[in-house]
Formats: sequence, C-alpha cells, structure tokens
Amino acid sequence: MVSRQRINENINPVSPKSLLNSKWTKITVLNKEKHFLVSEVEFNEDKKIIRCVMQAVINHAEYEINWRSLKEGKEWLIGWK
Repeated sequence: MVSRQRINENINPVSPKSLLNSKWTKITVLNKEKHFLVSEVEFNEDKKIIRCVMQAVINHAEYEINWRSLKEGKEWLIGWK
C-alpha cells in the first residue's frame, strides 16, 4: 500500500492569496529560462484566479499560465533552486 505522504510528495502547496511575487524554478529549462516570478495575478468577483502571469528572471519574458500547473511537482519547484 502506498502511503498518503508518498502520493502527495510531488504536489506543491500553492495558495492563491500568496501567489503574487512568489518564486519558482522550471524543471525543464527552455531558452535558459529556469527561474520565474509570478508577476501578475487577476481575480474575478468570486475571488477565483482568472489570470496568472509568470516572468522569466533572465530576460523578463512573460507567459500566461494556468496557476494550477504550479501544483505539479513534475513541472515546477517552489523557490529558486
């Protein structure tokens, strides 16, 4: 039997309230873009995220992403590693 901790070890804890200005490391590096900062978060009237923008630290390129993808430990790591 697989333990609950093992199932959840690849899930990053992400709170919509603390998302803005948070730092992330992309596991698969493209164009030397490894470190990112959440530069924009937009909420609707129900306080649900409708837009999340990541900015690459190296060249300031911006990418709109689905913020829930940050929870996947296979794609993103919390902080700059």
